[in-house]
Amino acid sequence: MHVVVMGVTGSGKTTVGMRLAAETGAEFADADDFHSPDAVAKMAVNDPLTDDDRWPWLDRVGGWLAAGDNRVVACSALRRVYRDAIRAHAPNAIFIHLWAEQHELEHRVRRRAKAEGHFAGPGLLDSQFATLENLQDDELGASVDVVSYSPEGAAMMARVAIDAARGAQSN
Repeated sequence: MHVVVMGVTGSGKTTVGMRLAAETGAEFADADDFHSPDAVAKMAVNDPLTDDDRWPWLDRVGGWLAAGDNRVVACSALRRVYRDAIRAHAPNAIFIHLWAEQHELEHRVRRRAKAEGHFAGPGLLDSQFATLENLQDDELGASVDVVSYSPEGAAMMARVAIDAARGAQSN
C-alpha cells in the first residue's frame, strides 16, 4: 500500500497521515523532511516554491514511497503533474486529498506557526489554493473534508477510501 495524504498547508496532512500509518501498520514520512534547506528557507519567508524547486523534492518523495511495501507520506501534491511525478515511482499510489475552505485553514496555520514555529505560514495559502488541482476522475483516491471530521474521523474516512481504491485496483 502506497498512500499520499495531500492538501494545502494546515489541512492536517501530517496528523492524519501519522494516524493512518499507525492504524494500518505502515511506515510514515512527512514530505517536508525531503525539502532542501534552500526550499525551506524560501517557504519560511512566504516565498512560494517554483517547479524547479519541486521536481527533485518530488523525486525524493516518490522514491521513498516506492522503497517499501506499506508506506504513507504526507505531501502537498497540489497539481496533477506533481502527483504524476510521484506515480512515476509508485504507480499504484492512492491519494487522499484533505480539504477545507481557505478561511478555515488560515486560523489553523496561524495557531500552528505561533505555537510550533512551523515554517509554512498563512502567507503560503493564497499561492497554494491558486495552484491546487483537485483529484481527477482517473486518479486513484478520494477527498476528505477536514472541517467536518476530527483527525480520527478523517483517518477513518481515508481508510474507507483506501479500501475502495484497492478494490478498484484489483478489478
